[in-house]
Amino acid sequence: MGWAIALHGGAGDIPLSLPPERRLPREAGLRHCLNVGIAALKAHKHPLDVVELVVRELENHPHFNAGKGSVLTTSGTVEMEACIMDGKTKRCGAVSGLSTIVNAISLARLVMEKTPHIYLGFDGAEAFAREQGVETVDPSYFITPENIERLKQAQEANRVQIDYTQPIQKEEKNDGAIADGDSQIGTVGCVAVDNEGNLASATSTGGLVNKMVGRIGDTPIIGAGTYANQLCAISATGRGEAIIRGTIARDVAAVMEFKGLSLKEAAAYVIDQAPPGTAGLVAVSSTGEVAMPFNTTGMFRACATEDGRSEIAIWDSPSKCHGRFGVM
Repeated sequence: MGWAIALHGGAGDIPLSLPPERRLPREAGLRHCLNVGIAALKAHKHPLDVVELVVRELENHPHFNAGKGSVLTTSGTVEMEACIMDGKTKRCGAVSGLSTIVNAISLARLVMEKTPHIYLGFDGAEAFAREQGVETVDPSYFITPENIERLKQAQEANRVQIDYTQPIQKEEKNDGAIADGDSQIGTVGCVAVDNEGNLASATSTGGLVNKMVGRIGDTPIIGAGTYANQLCAISATGRGEAIIRGTIARDVAAVMEFKGLSLKEAAAYVIDQAPPGTAGLVAVSSTGEVAMPFNTTGMFRACATEDGRSEIAIWDSPSKCHGRFGVM
């Protein structure tokens, strides 16, 4: 047994031709956040503190779809959501519909620690944040030129999309876009386990480009986008509606518990059962095992373990931390 950490910056149809100006900042961001998490685990921080710290760093990075980099709704506004969960106690907190909170993940933790509830949303969550003295900013802080362009692209194509989706030609037909939702999300998340087997998971997102105002995805829903118990911790990313229907995060823990599979076997099984092109996840077990499977084109991800293994990757390829299914 030893500490382990894994994090992601979203899964989706990430083309191999992704321009360097979009790829390199994300890879650098993953590297920085991984190092932050490693340092915290080496300093014997509790995994709950580690995952919150790492996700805060990801939220502050404008190239990821969470916090500063959150994508825009159909009205050109930001509605962020986040969730955090402790494996040993199953205590958890979640928030949705945030438009002024700098770090949604920290507000989710305050919901867990300072209220009798699990989930607060919209005006109630914003009011609670003000009561707790959480850092807030004008909503314009979150509206970046890149995300304004993404919204324009999505509206011209009459679709809802992940922030990595490439532009389509105007003459191309897209009759299935609305019904299908094209609703993969570029989420961020982190899972960690310490030397004593304590586990935690945290996930945060801005949601979908051109999503309806008031839409809630899988990220803040316990058992869908985020879950942790005494066996494992999971943070999912991908097509939110599909992840909710499949209870992706909880299923990994359930397969481990009831089928007796290892983490990597359970995670690969669950992702294999999800509709193709809809989901990815990062997970760690109480014994320090890491899994990072996905059935999308790519997933921004990173991991490290106490025994010195580490990885930062986007597309599926042989590596130190994963094989065919992106697992250690």
